Amino acid sequence: MRILVVGGSGLIGAHVVAVLRERGHEVTSLARTAREGVDHVLELGTATVDELAAVLEGHDGIVYAARTDEQRPLRKPILPAFRRDMVEPVARLFTAARTAGLTRGVVMGSYYTYFERLHPEWRLAERHTYIRCRVEQAAQARTAAGPDLPVAVIELPFVFGSAGDRLPNWAPALDRWARSAAPMVAPAGGTAVVSVRTVADMAADALDCADGSDLPAADENLTWRDMLARIALAAGRPRPVRHLPGGVVRAATGLGGALQALGGKESGVNVRHAAGVFLAELYVEPVTGRELDGAIRETFSPR
Repeated sequence: MRILVVGGSGLIGAHVVAVLRERGHEVTSLARTAREGVDHVLELGTATVDELAAVLEGHDGIVYAARTDEQRPLRKPILPAFRRDMVEPVARLFTAARTAGLTRGVVMGSYYTYFERLHPEWRLAERHTYIRCRVEQAAQARTAAGPDLPVAVIELPFVFGSAGDRLPNWAPALDRWARSAAPMVAPAGGTAVVSVRTVADMAADALDCADGSDLPAADENLTWRDMLARIALAAGRPRPVRHLPGGVVRAATGLGGALQALGGKESGVNVRHAAGVFLAELYVEPVTGRELDGAIRETFSPR
């Protein structure tokens, strides 16, 4: 098959390109900036359906692996900006894919949509603009694609790994903390984690099978304390991770939400309600059980 990877120069996209080529597929890549290995340079935020269809002509499948920054505070109201960034480009992209006759697609989504289905009582989409737009993104991709173009949504937790100088966007802050002399602390709760190789294999499997399912991704489920301890070890600064009381987390997020409100700003993950997310067990079942230490070392090993 011939597959276009949107965001092919990024961490996940680069691994998807490599795995697809290992499996004998022909791959082209699209990104917003020129870089070695990028075949098409196009800004998705402004590209028209016709422009996208021209790039997609002759392909069988598509992988959307562009990155989204949900934490950068924006001036209210933030919903229109998040829709412009996350939802509208994907709707145009899969409209173009349907027009060009593609037969399969993959969207790199978020594991928050998994928890929105699993725990509607958490009201995640109602409280957090980023999660609302991830839910809309998946729905709009499938609506635009139509019944003859199944779209799998891979629901990503924390993704470990590297591709050259490309690292997870959340990693640098944790890397600085792990290498510092500051004590490491973590609250109750935890998260699913996955290697970028597992994600790429899942994308290739979904394309091979023309799978249109929601696909939660997890190699392991870790408490926050375990995850930080393994990061510190990989960074060459192993030390105990102390317990952070939930009350401290709630107070800090409440203060952060108040300060953002005073400034007329908000983040995609609403700081006022973030404690409920941070203190939860964001675990995905089943897990693959694949070895993860290598991917953690790739992300945080001393350089």
